[in-house]
Amino acid sequence: MTAQEFSDRPEMYRYHNGEKSPLPFEAAEYEARLAELRERMEAAGVSAAVFTSMHNIAYYSGFLYCAFGRPYGLVVTDKDAVTISAGIDAGQPWRRSFADNITYTDWQRDNFWRAVASVAGRNAIIGYEGDHLTLMQRDKMEDFLNPLTMVDLFETTMRQRMHKSEAEIALIRHGAQVADVGGYAIRDAIRPGVREIDVAMAGRDAMELEIAERFPDAEYRDTWVWFQSGLNTDGAHNPVTGRVLERGDILSLNTFPMISGYYTALERTLFVQDVDPASLKVWEANVAAHEYGMTLLKPGATCASVTQKINEFLAERDLLQYRTFGYGHSFGVLSHYYGREAGLELREDIDTVLEPGMVISMEPMLTIAAGQPGAGGYREHDILVITEDGNENITGYPYGPQHNVVG
Repeated sequence: MTAQEFSDRPEMYRYHNGEKSPLPFEAAEYEARLAELRERMEAAGVSAAVFTSMHNIAYYSGFLYCAFGRPYGLVVTDKDAVTISAGIDAGQPWRRSFADNITYTDWQRDNFWRAVASVAGRNAIIGYEGDHLTLMQRDKMEDFLNPLTMVDLFETTMRQRMHKSEAEIALIRHGAQVADVGGYAIRDAIRPGVREIDVAMAGRDAMELEIAERFPDAEYRDTWVWFQSGLNTDGAHNPVTGRVLERGDILSLNTFPMISGYYTALERTLFVQDVDPASLKVWEANVAAHEYGMTLLKPGATCASVTQKINEFLAERDLLQYRTFGYGHSFGVLSHYYGREAGLELREDIDTVLEPGMVISMEPMLTIAAGQPGAGGYREHDILVITEDGNENITGYPYGPQHNVVG
């Protein structure tokens, strides 16, 4: 190839291959999200928003990217919404997106930012995500877009995602039901002599089959299970191991179906065949805290006030020192590697007021150290939709000793 031929290669192009695929939501849902986003952009004085995170790109366009070291984006102006994707994905980003799509080529460095600039323009007021954009990519944004100024849209977009539409709540409800299916499959697989990984696979397979049955037009990826036993229950996010279950083991069941970028969860404490008196006492106390906490989730309550009341409940029982993290969090476009609506977490430092349409978990956890009576991690987890006068629990799998001494 001659130098002239090389320089004539395109920096970007539109590869609208095939027909648009069904998305998780109807067009009206994405139109409403973009309309609200544009109102928030106008309030912030932003003329073009450049999103780079998986969660915001998926929220506003329906496209959930797989980076593999490449940058991806969504540019929103007062008229346009365009995803920017790498050539390796061909037409899939366009098919799986409500928005337009531009593919950038990789024959020269930074064609991604040239594609972004072709939509966002130069010398404008640019919105970005301060919680996601790296220092290196921020420098490139400044070089290629030469913005008049840059405005962080992290907070305002998070606030928008915290309030769920009816369509979102319907999808989350499906997710909670799928999580229950995984929970029952795990329960059926538990017995002495099997490994954590064997039980985890049973739950994951059951959920993936259920998702495919409920959503035949979806993409399938990233559903997972954390199933822990014995010492491995001490942390909420401990990976699965090959440990073999034994009679009397404490277990932690955690099912996480992923449906079109939306994460839901079921988490339960169980025991294999038998539970000793010391463990039963801690388990029942944590169940009591769980039930009490769910009664507190209603409009007008703040995350901090709910947290303080559960703290007092556990302190009265001399158990607060065994608490390891906050008592719950929001749900929506998130998973274990992207997203988080940090403004809606049940912690002492979060003053957000609960409002109808929010979706939040109640998940107290107590961890007793190895060698102590009742050693292990105890956690129950339900998903609740905040309603006009209280909440609706959309988790179905039962909790507590009456139901979860199994095998």
